[in-house]
Amino acid sequence: MGNDKKPIRHEPNSKIKACVEVLAVSAKLGLTSFGGPIAHLGYFHEEYVRRRKWIDERSYADLVALCQFLPGPASSQVGIGIGVIRAGLIGGLIAWLGFTIPSVIALVIFAFLLQGLDAGSAGWIHGLKIVAVAIVAQAILGMGQKLTPDRNRATLAILTAAATLMWQSAFTQILSIAAAGIIGIILYRKTTTAETANVTVPVSRKFAVICLAAFFGLLIFLPIIKPFDPSGWLAFFDSFYRSGSLVFGGGHVVLPLLERELVPTGWISQSDFLAGYGAVQAVPGPLFTFAAYLGAMTKGITGAVIATLAIFLPAFLLIVGALPFWSSLRKNSKMQGALIGINAAVVGILLAAFYNPLWTTSILNPVDFAWASILFLMLVFWKLPPWIVVVAGAAGGTIMNLLS
Repeated sequence: MGNDKKPIRHEPNSKIKACVEVLAVSAKLGLTSFGGPIAHLGYFHEEYVRRRKWIDERSYADLVALCQFLPGPASSQVGIGIGVIRAGLIGGLIAWLGFTIPSVIALVIFAFLLQGLDAGSAGWIHGLKIVAVAIVAQAILGMGQKLTPDRNRATLAILTAAATLMWQSAFTQILSIAAAGIIGIILYRKTTTAETANVTVPVSRKFAVICLAAFFGLLIFLPIIKPFDPSGWLAFFDSFYRSGSLVFGGGHVVLPLLERELVPTGWISQSDFLAGYGAVQAVPGPLFTFAAYLGAMTKGITGAVIATLAIFLPAFLLIVGALPFWSSLRKNSKMQGALIGINAAVVGILLAAFYNPLWTTSILNPVDFAWASILFLMLVFWKLPPWIVVVAGAAGGTIMNLLS
């Protein structure tokens, strides 16, 4: 108990054994990690740091900071990073598969069950849409308190929300994020950070550069070449890849990006879109598996696989590409200032999505508002597990439909 030594990472006897260990632990987390990205990081800490000591406290904190900075699903990127540290690139891929596949399977099944129903008139579907309102309101409250604590950042968030609502396009969101980063550098360039530990990963800087080049190359060239594909699969892949590439601040922010990509094109109806977003709250694992539901609804099993790969590919390329450089980059005050501004803009983008499409298509009368308020109360103040709130929301929607 009086040992001064640092936590020791228990090295496996072989790469195969390491990969099997990573798959077993990540699959367990994928089956049990309810509650969203912040809760996931708590589960990861308990399993990877405290119980198994695969990574020490300071390195874990450093890895979490990196993933919060990068666009993409932070909890999934942390899991991928730990898999890479433990068992190399294959370990990172296996860690992602174990954490992601359980919720993908559940959401694909839900999509097939839903396809035979009239989502517009089903009471329980409307209840799921009201659940989505309560959950996004909770996300805005938590993120707003953390990421917009002062006048400057609150102003930036509101202006971003206004711009996003007045000029509704993906380009508006991209320009808003870029502008917020520049403003953040100007206002918060003197931000300093505490000394941090170096994260050691078995990835060369050369391969990391290749991953980063692939990330930006796909982001730039997919929109250029997709018109030349008559099958439409490149356009489909590009929609999910771009959405996964531009999400700052957590899985909830993917909602407006995917909605802009899929609903106006007619690939999925607004009602089916929001029903799936409500359902994804009831399953464990990352919120980005919402893409599997959308892919299954639009293009079947093949669509589910391609949508899932496309939306998570940026996360994998970025975490593998950034890890070797992170220790030096995160000490840069300009980088920290840009992150502060971007995070404030993210709150604004989510606030805009809360109004349109969530509020305008889900809260249709005073009874809907009352039920959304009760669900919000259950989440925020009673702190009930999200799956219970989802079940309650669907049940309430069914009862309201029968009484109307």
